Formats: sequence, structure tokens, C-alpha cells
Amino acid sequence: MKTHYNFIAILCLSLLLNCKNENTLSEFKFSDREIVLDCDGEDPKLLNEALYAFEDDIRTFYANNYYSKDGDLYLFYADFIVRDIKDKVVYEELISPHTLEVFNVLKSKPELWDLENNQSKLNYYSPFFNCIAANVEDKNLKTTLNALLSTHSMSPRLFTSPLSTQSRTVASDPYLRAYVAFDLFYAKLFDIDVAKVKERENQVETIDFNTPNIK
Repeated sequence: MKTHYNFIAILCLSLLLNCKNENTLSEFKFSDREIVLDCDGEDPKLLNEALYAFEDDIRTFYANNYYSKDGDLYLFYADFIVRDIKDKVVYEELISPHTLEVFNVLKSKPELWDLENNQSKLNYYSPFFNCIAANVEDKNLKTTLNALLSTHSMSPRLFTSPLSTQSRTVASDPYLRAYVAFDLFYAKLFDIDVAKVKERENQVETIDFNTPNIK
């Protein structure tokens, strides 16, 4: 009987430790938005938070005199994709603290990633990526994506090129948006200097916006 109670105690302790170690978000900022990604085996709330957090970051960072933050989504995707092709994305400047927290939760899910892949840290043969490939709406892009996967030729360079001229198509398809967010953004964050992100945030927090600009 004593052994039985000891077993129950150990089981309860193990469950408690697992709950404490689980990496979860402290806040879902975009929980009021539509669930547009739904893939078996993955938390749709987290996937959609990741997508919307990425889009909020590119809207905030790339808004300029030509279009406002509330402009059409395809403009921001076009800007981001072209910068990615030219290797001009500075992730430490682009990412917000909330999105960095989202990434820290995402990277605790090993099934999403292939850290040994030289092309991308994203796992192209995971159930999640299979979900993306199966749900792309544009027939030509879907054919291209699945052909690259079937021949083990998939890489950001090869698939981003046809996307660069179809930003409207990307912006209208949640699974193409997810591709861009996860392969061209989150997969790149494994290599960023987190200290620079925190330093930038600390600099923003020390600015007193109530102080008049005296020239």
C-alpha cells in the first residue's frame, strides 16, 4: 500500500513539474482575431498568434510615407519578401518583444524545426508544414511547393522567388502567409542576437515622450 501511495506521489510531482516547465505565452494579444490556420496536432491559438504577431511587426516597421500601418496587407508582404530576397531584413530591428516571446514558445516545439538543415531551420516534413502545403489555394504555387517537397529540393530561395511577384495572392491566402511567417521570419530568429533586441527595447523605454522637443 505504501508503494502505491509513493507511486501516486511521484506521478503527481512529475505532472506538476511538467506544467511548470511548459513554455506558454503570458499574453495572447490577437486572440480576438479570426482563426485562419487550423492544422491537426498544433495549437491553432498559438499558430494564429504567431501569424498575427509577425504581420503586426512588419506593418509597424515598414509603414512609411507611401502607405500607413493600416494599408493593404499585400504591400507589407511585398516589402518584406523583396527585402528577404535581397538579404536586407534586420530581424533584431524588426521583431517586437511580444513576437520574441511567441518565438520562444514556438522553438520549444521540436517537431516544427530541423536545426540540422542548412537551407532553413523550418522542418519541411513536419505535419505542420504538410498542412501548409496541402492548403495553399493558388494551384500553380501549390504545385511548385509540393514538387519541391517531393524532390527534397525545398528551400526559401527557390520558393520565395515566385512569391515575390504575387504579394496579393500571398496576402489573401492564410497558408501562404504562414509560409512566409514561419520560413522567412521565425526560422531566421534562431540566429539573431537577442541582446540587441533587448537593448533596442530598453532604449525605447528610456525615451520620455512627454519632454518637449526644444531646438
